[in-house]
Amino acid sequence: MVHELDSNGPLTLAVDCGGGGIKASVLDSGGTMIATPHRVPTPYPLPPDLLVDTVAQLGERLPAADRVTVGMPGMIRHGVVIHTPHYVCKSGPRTKVLPDLVEQWHRYDVRRAIAARMGLPSLVLNDAEVAGAGVITGSGLEVIITLGTGLGNSVWDGRRLAPHMEISRMPVRWGLIYDDYIGEHERIRLGDAHWSRRVRRVVDALRPALLWDRLYIGGGNGARITAAHRRYLGDDVVIVPNDAGIRGGVRCWEMDL
Repeated sequence: MVHELDSNGPLTLAVDCGGGGIKASVLDSGGTMIATPHRVPTPYPLPPDLLVDTVAQLGERLPAADRVTVGMPGMIRHGVVIHTPHYVCKSGPRTKVLPDLVEQWHRYDVRRAIAARMGLPSLVLNDAEVAGAGVITGSGLEVIITLGTGLGNSVWDGRRLAPHMEISRMPVRWGLIYDDYIGEHERIRLGDAHWSRRVRRVVDALRPALLWDRLYIGGGNGARITAAHRRYLGDDVVIVPNDAGIRGGVRCWEMDL
């Protein structure tokens, strides 16, 4: 059921799809959550139809909304999946890649599928793009990296979203890509202190390449960067709360995507 519009503007169902969990809430036009977020473990194996069903089922447990914003990992262009790193795996991140899932996800129009399933206008973006929309000021070149299962990123010039780059897929050291080098698996293996040193290395490597005015660090593990390493990140770096991936679901509709 579509929520009746009022003078306060539309309600947005915002869904943050991660490698380990999918969470959702409904927000008013000012970006305030009007319901406690609901979270479910990300189901695996995860063909596209199951993700669409999971999003719809979360929406049914929350107040009726007028539109939907979904953030998910990978290269998403105009709501179409070019590549997604975790959802093609048998049992989740770092498990066997299933060729049939790779084929099902490639060029899958997830935005159209969600809009059809829920009967609502929909946006589907990379999850770090949604998080970026939730924190940027709209002034200068702003970048966000999200630390969780892997590494997410988005780049903004003013309120304009730059074409997405999958920095997570770039090689870094010892044959690792950034997703592996800085992801949750390595944080658990190394402990927060040594993992935080890696975060500093990532920031130092990306700074001369992107020359941002401001870098935001978000995601579920952003808060795990130890105080001893935070002070060396630089005055141009801001650590932001993990709820940006939900709160950005409203501001996405106002941005130049």
